[in-house]
Amino acid sequence: MNDNLNSTTQPLTRKEIKDLKVLLQFTEVYCRVKHEGAKLSITTTEPELQALSLKKHPVCKECREFLLYAMQRRLCCPLDDKPVCKHCPVHCYKPEYRQKVREIMRFSGQYLIRRGRLDLLWHYFF
Repeated sequence: MNDNLNSTTQPLTRKEIKDLKVLLQFTEVYCRVKHEGAKLSITTTEPELQALSLKKHPVCKECREFLLYAMQRRLCCPLDDKPVCKHCPVHCYKPEYRQKVREIMRFSGQYLIRRGRLDLLWHYFF
């Protein structure tokens, strides 16, 4: 299955790539623990997202839709020096997706920290 994100944006910075990788990792953990059923990799022809290794993060259909939405929002962010989404003054996520990302980050952050991933503490709290 091939999902394409349509955007005309600048290349992502290293910080933005890192933020999206953390979102991918956290969503994959959340999906693996909370959702049963078939998991598919995300594929895209979007050059900005090639550095994310999307095929390494299989998720269910619901989580795939969330990730595609989140990536599209990040790629279309109009702010220069894009902040981390939770600290952004302009909330571009729909309310249900804002709630979903909070749930994913809260669950996965605690899950990974309990399993020894202390390197994620910085992102979890800030």
